[in-house]
Amino acid sequence: MSNYYDILGISKNASLHEIKAAYRKQALKWHPDKNNAPEAEAKFKEINQAYEVLADHKKKEIYDQVGHDAFTSRGSSFGGSRDPFQNAYQNGPFTYTYTSSSGNNPFEGVDFGGFSDPFDIFEQFFGFGPQGRQRQRRNTYQITISFEEAIAGTTKEVNLNGKSKTIKIPAGVDDGNHIRFSDFDLVIRVKPDNRFKRQGQDVITEISVPLTTAILGGILSVDTITGEQIKVKIKPGTQPNSMLRLREKGIPHLNSNRRGDHYLVFKVNIPDKITARQKKILEDFENESASSKY
Repeated sequence: MSNYYDILGISKNASLHEIKAAYRKQALKWHPDKNNAPEAEAKFKEINQAYEVLADHKKKEIYDQVGHDAFTSRGSSFGGSRDPFQNAYQNGPFTYTYTSSSGNNPFEGVDFGGFSDPFDIFEQFFGFGPQGRQRQRRNTYQITISFEEAIAGTTKEVNLNGKSKTIKIPAGVDDGNHIRFSDFDLVIRVKPDNRFKRQGQDVITEISVPLTTAILGGILSVDTITGEQIKVKIKPGTQPNSMLRLREKGIPHLNSNRRGDHYLVFKVNIPDKITARQKKILEDFENESASSKY
């Protein structure tokens, strides 16, 4: 087995917060219901073992001094017949250490967008609940929300079988996403927006740039998905279809503080009519450009 620190991708000096964050990342990456790689189950087990030890101060101290033998059946009081993961939750045939024996919940403080625990999220995306079996066919409903509501998240009051229910839709959902609740499934439909084109968590907007601004440079005001209007600098000599990246101005990742990016695609506006004076200026410009090549 690899070094526990290497398994989680952290240093020996990592804080408990860093250990939890690394565990969350690796557990979601290698969960066998999500990852079809042959080694996923073994990787997932290693990740759980690493977290169980490193998140507990006493176990970590012993591990740093003794190594793996302290936590195998050949080792000290942490071995023997006791399964160090007996307090873990079962998700299908795979163990998911949601709360360790140390009491350190790696998902503590994480906003699951209205879901009570990580199993709700695994159930939402992979179709398995904490009992480890696929649920029987249940009622499926569809709801349509605006692009803005999909970006920011929203709460909806819906009537299901004559009963009123309040449902929370997390920020960052996309058209066609399925959300699994305790007694029904919900399909999200998102109305398209004329201004913004979505690609995953990124947003693309076409920006009309006057010909003179593309040549000389300038400042343009641009709308973002949050409703904020920002000013962007257009460089002199901006070419048609060139792009500008606005970092972390895109769509939120589900159940994360991260956001995608907002890409501006510059469409240079060529006038279809010009005055005689403008034509003369452009002809002079063309002649001067041609002569400068020689």
